[in-house]
Amino acid sequence: RKTTISFTECMIQLFSSHFFGCLEIFILILMAVDCYVAICKPLHYMTIMSHQVCGVLVAVAWVGSCVHSLAQIFLALSLPFGGPSVIDHYFCDLQPLLKLACSDTYVINLLLVSNGGAICTVSFVMLMFSYVVILLSLRNHSAEGRRKALSTCISHIIVVILFFRPCIFIYTCPATTFPMDKMIAVFHANGTPLLNPLIYTLRNAEVKNAMRRLWSEKLISDERR
Repeated sequence: RKTTISFTECMIQLFSSHFFGCLEIFILILMAVDCYVAICKPLHYMTIMSHQVCGVLVAVAWVGSCVHSLAQIFLALSLPFGGPSVIDHYFCDLQPLLKLACSDTYVINLLLVSNGGAICTVSFVMLMFSYVVILLSLRNHSAEGRRKALSTCISHIIVVILFFRPCIFIYTCPATTFPMDKMIAVFHANGTPLLNPLIYTLRNAEVKNAMRRLWSEKLISDERR
């Protein structure tokens, strides 16, 4: 099993993880905007969320993710390495790289927290506030409309919480090692992407009906036995 990685490969891994992580944050924000417009301004939805607007929002998400990732790369390249080269982590990230630097990393650690930590925290607060506004606006909807909107919002909120809780813990803490750091990082990198399709799939009407049919058939077969 290969346990070594070159510096170039480490930088590529660092860029990729932050790029796709930041892109997911932007996608969650865009989903919240889409949900707000669909529920609170349904008659103006097609005008507000036009193809041109959606294209611009997607372009902003990609450019913003690239800028964030490049900032992480520049911080990593500014670190003076020359001592030990063993990363106490499962993948290359800026926090474990800070521990390998041969100089004081206090300023870079502050920049890291103000970059990654601020993005995670501010985005999470904005998303939760937007969903509170959406849920409060449901008071003016019919019972069927509230049920459908709640089904959509609850799945989004679960995904937001699952994504941002480990993200905030990882990128707002100082560059010190905690016993749970690596476990949380693994869940954030692998567990959340695996759970997202399951959460969104379970709210699909066709999937629910298929599961009900399978459950009914199982109950009938058990009764015949």
